[in-house]
Amino acid sequence: MSLNSNIPEGKLEEKWIKYKSTVPLVNPANKRNLEILVIGSGLAGASAAASLAELGYKVKCYCFQDSPRRAHSIAAQGGINAAKNYQNDGDSVYRLFYDTIKGGDYRAREANVYRLAEISPNIIDQCVAQGVPFAREYGGMLSNRSFGGTQVQRTFYAAGQTGQQLLLGAYSALERQVGMGNVTMYNRHEMLELVIIDGKARGIIARNLITGKLERHFGHAVLICTGGYGNVFYLSTNAMGSNATAAWKAHKKGAYFGNPCFTQIHPTCIPVSGDHQSKLTLMSESLRNDGRIWVPKKAGDNRNPSDIPEDERDYYLERRYPAFGNLVPRDVASRAAKERCDAGFGVGNSKMAVYLDFKFNMMRYGKVEANKAGLNDADDNEILKLGKEVIKEKYGNLFDMYKQITGEDPYNSPMRIYPAVHYTMGGLWVDYNLMTNVPGLYALGEANFSDHGANRLGASALMQGLADGYFVIPYTIGDYLSKEIAVKPISTEHEAFAEAEKNVNDIISKLLNVKGTKSVDHYHKKLGKVMWDKCGMARNTKGLEEAINEIREIRNEFWQNVRVTGLADEFNPELEKAGRVADFLELGELMCIDALHRNESCGGHFREESQTEEGEALRNDSEYSYVAAWESNGDKWNLHKEALNFENIKIAQRSYK
Repeated sequence: MSLNSNIPEGKLEEKWIKYKSTVPLVNPANKRNLEILVIGSGLAGASAAASLAELGYKVKCYCFQDSPRRAHSIAAQGGINAAKNYQNDGDSVYRLFYDTIKGGDYRAREANVYRLAEISPNIIDQCVAQGVPFAREYGGMLSNRSFGGTQVQRTFYAAGQTGQQLLLGAYSALERQVGMGNVTMYNRHEMLELVIIDGKARGIIARNLITGKLERHFGHAVLICTGGYGNVFYLSTNAMGSNATAAWKAHKKGAYFGNPCFTQIHPTCIPVSGDHQSKLTLMSESLRNDGRIWVPKKAGDNRNPSDIPEDERDYYLERRYPAFGNLVPRDVASRAAKERCDAGFGVGNSKMAVYLDFKFNMMRYGKVEANKAGLNDADDNEILKLGKEVIKEKYGNLFDMYKQITGEDPYNSPMRIYPAVHYTMGGLWVDYNLMTNVPGLYALGEANFSDHGANRLGASALMQGLADGYFVIPYTIGDYLSKEIAVKPISTEHEAFAEAEKNVNDIISKLLNVKGTKSVDHYHKKLGKVMWDKCGMARNTKGLEEAINEIREIRNEFWQNVRVTGLADEFNPELEKAGRVADFLELGELMCIDALHRNESCGGHFREESQTEEGEALRNDSEYSYVAAWESNGDKWNLHKEALNFENIKIAQRSYK
C-alpha cells in the first residue's frame, strides 16, 4: 500500500512559500476555542507549545520531568546548522539541502529536507532575539564551525552547551505563555494512551507520576514531541529517562512507524568501562574540528600515546577519506573506528577505543597567538600553553566532563573514544504537514522519521526540532484545525476515554501482579545486549533472525518473572521504568524485523551482506528507495511503502574521499 505524503505541487524551492500563502487559516476568535495537547517539552515540544499559544490556541503541555528544563535536548553540545553563509565559503540553502540528503544516504523525502534548509536561517534569528548566547567572532558576528559530512562552516554554537542554551530560550518562551495563562503545564505527567474518537486523535490518558493518578485530557489535536528511542539499546548517550512510550502507544493505536531500523551510532563517545554503567557519555562531534583521530600502526601497541612517534600513528580517517578527513559523517566514522578495533589496533585497557588527539591543533593555535603577541622566540612549551587556552575557550566544559568521568586530562593526553548509540532517524511516519496517518495526531522532532534518512548529520537535530516547533507546525496544523472549529470539547466521560483508561489500568495491574524475581533492569540489559550485538553497528540475516527470536523469549520471560515493587497509586519510578521497558521489548522486535526486511546497506543501517570491496555501505536503490512504514496488527506488523522520488538531486554512491 502506498502512502500519501501530501507534498505540495510546484518547484522544490517554491513549495513551502506557496503552501504558506494558500494553506487554510483559523481566525483568532476560533483559535481560542481549540485545544492542543503537546506531549514533551524539549526543543520541539517547548517551541511548538510556545508558538501555538502565541497564536491564540489553548495549549496543554506535558513532560515526565519536574521541569521542561530537564529535557534531554540540553545534552546536545556541539551546535545547530543554518545556511546563512556567514563564512562566505560557498554555503547556501541548496547546499545544506544537498548535504542532508546525501548524508542520509538518499533515504529522506526531498520536500521536507529542502523546507528544513530553507527555514534554518530563521531559527538563528529567533534564538538570537531570545538571547541565546551564540559564540561570536572578534568583530561581533556570530561564529561558525564545521561538522561531519560538510565542507563548509555552518554550525552555530554556544561553547559546548548549545542544546542547553537553545532549550533555555524555548523554555523562556514557553513560560511566558504559561504566565499569561495560554499554556497549562503538566510536569511529572506521562502519556500512557492515545484516545481516538471517530478515527481522530482526541486526547490522552496521562499518569501523574507523583500521585499515580490517571487523568483524562481532551484535545482537538495531539502533538508527540518526546524524542527518540535510543534507550532500547540500554546503553546509549540518551538520558536514562528518555523513552518511546508516547510514540509507541500512538503506534499501537494506528500510527505507522517509519524506518525503525535507522538508528545512529555516534563516533565520539567515552568507551564502555564495565557492567556497572547505566548510560554512556557523548563527546561532541564539534571536537572533530580540532581533534585528529588515530590508532597505532602496530597492532596491540600498549605504549603511552605520547611515546608513539608520528610516523607510527595511523590517522586512518585522513588516510581513507582525504577530502573530508576527520569530518566524515557519523556513520562512516563509526564503522571506521570499529574496523580498526576489530582488526586489533584499538587502544586502552579494553582495546575498544581510538584516540582523539588535540596536540596538533593546540600547537597551530598557539603559533597564531604567539604571533599576535609578538612572541617570536616562544618555545614549544609556551606555544602549547597558548594553544591550550584557545582550545579551553572553545571546548572547556567538554574537556572538564571527560576528565571528571575518566580521571584523565585531555589537554595533556588524547581522549579515548568509541562509537555508541545516540540518535534515532526512524520514528512515527508523518506527511509534509507533520501529521501521522491518524488524523489530528502529529509528530515533531526526533519523534518523527522525516528529515534525516538513514543517517543524521551532526548539528541537524536541534535544527529540525526548532524548525518543526517554531516555523512548521504553526502553519500546517491550521490545515487540519480549520475543519475542526465546529467541534466542541468532548467530555472525558466519553466511552473512548473510559476504555483507554481501562487499558492503562490493566497494563499497570499486570505489571504489578507478576511478582517475579528479576528486576526491570535485568530484562532491559538483556534486550540491550541483543540489540547492540545483532542490530547495532553491523547487521546480518542470521543475527537478525536470532535477535527476533531472542527478543520474543526475553519479552515472554519479562511478563512471567519481572518484579515491580511498590503500588500503582503512589510515586513509583520502578513502575514507570517497567512500562517503558515493556514498550522497548516490542519496539526492539520491530526494529529487527525492519532491519531484516531492508536487505541493503544505507547510512547507519549496515547489512554485512551489502557492502563494497572497501567495506562501505552499498545501497540497493532499485528495490529499497522507499520509506518503510509499519502498521501495528496485534503481535504482527503490516508494511506500507512511501516511494522516494528524487527530482532535484542525482542519487549516487556516497563518497567522502
